[in-house]
Amino acid sequence: MMIQGSAMNPILALDPGRARIGVAISDELQLLAHPLETIPADNQAIPRLAKIIREKKVDHVVVGIPRQMNGQIGPAATEALRFVEKLRAILPCPVATWDERLTSVVAHKALRDAGKKTRDTRAYIDQVAAQMILQGYLDRRQASNKEVICDL
Repeated sequence: MMIQGSAMNPILALDPGRARIGVAISDELQLLAHPLETIPADNQAIPRLAKIIREKKVDHVVVGIPRQMNGQIGPAATEALRFVEKLRAILPCPVATWDERLTSVVAHKALRDAGKKTRDTRAYIDQVAAQMILQGYLDRRQASNKEVICDL
């Protein structure tokens, strides 16, 4: 059960992609998501994430899984699930998954609506998508007033 009003360790969210991984983090009350950074999806990604988790004293990690519109697991989701397994093998905290259909599309639209040009937002779009994943997760937790672990 969550205790409202008391500080907790933040939650980290990831929007994994082939080229980049968007990273977002919650506030200490685990109510609001904030973009944090975009990291290259290379062999240094997991060590970088482990460093962020240690430095920020992260409670747990939520990874967006891009299911297909019909709910099925496609190639992108399969790749994301492999990434989750790698994270679970080395991170010192729990790793949950979250259905993130269309978050990148919505993030693009939000930035476009804010007057940002697509070429100027490429590195930032992944952070915004991670922020949307995390905010959805936090909102669901708040609505249910309990821990939400939504593994596929």
